[in-house]
Amino acid sequence: MEKASYTISIYSENNVGLLNRISAIFLKRHINIESLTTSQSEIKDVFRFIIIVNVEEAKVKKLIKQIEKQVDVIKAYYHTDEETIFQESALYKVKSSALFEERHIQNIIKDSHANIVTVSPEYFVIEKTGFRNETDRLYHDLASFGLLQFVRSGRISVSKSKMGISEILKQFKTDN
Repeated sequence: MEKASYTISIYSENNVGLLNRISAIFLKRHINIESLTTSQSEIKDVFRFIIIVNVEEAKVKKLIKQIEKQVDVIKAYYHTDEETIFQESALYKVKSSALFEERHIQNIIKDSHANIVTVSPEYFVIEKTGFRNETDRLYHDLASFGLLQFVRSGRISVSKSKMGISEILKQFKTDN
């Protein structure tokens, strides 16, 4: 079986300890989490975990079944990269002297379609949203200018196909 990158989307209640229980499922199976992002979903009081893993499809199917056994989990899905639209965000903190003394850095920022979000006498901060290879490229382009800090978000994604979570919740409400 061939490994592939999968996006696991988990819709859940926002209860203490759920993240720990979900991560334990991955730990028991010796599966590394490449990226993890949590946020409010499109549904009031329902949260969404987006977890990226690199495994065989049979393993991701078993993971979904185990995750859905958790009491707080409403529904879990998995998708390939081709079935999702995804992005990451990154922030780069660079010495301000580079912005004023090195004109070339302005071209790098412009060419990468990044934005300067703040400027101070000591540093400036650049924001870049895109694919991992784009944020990596900008990191390497800025490294020689005195990169002070760097942080990248986990992947955020939406599926191209309908997941039907709203219908599941409506059915759940009518059953109770």
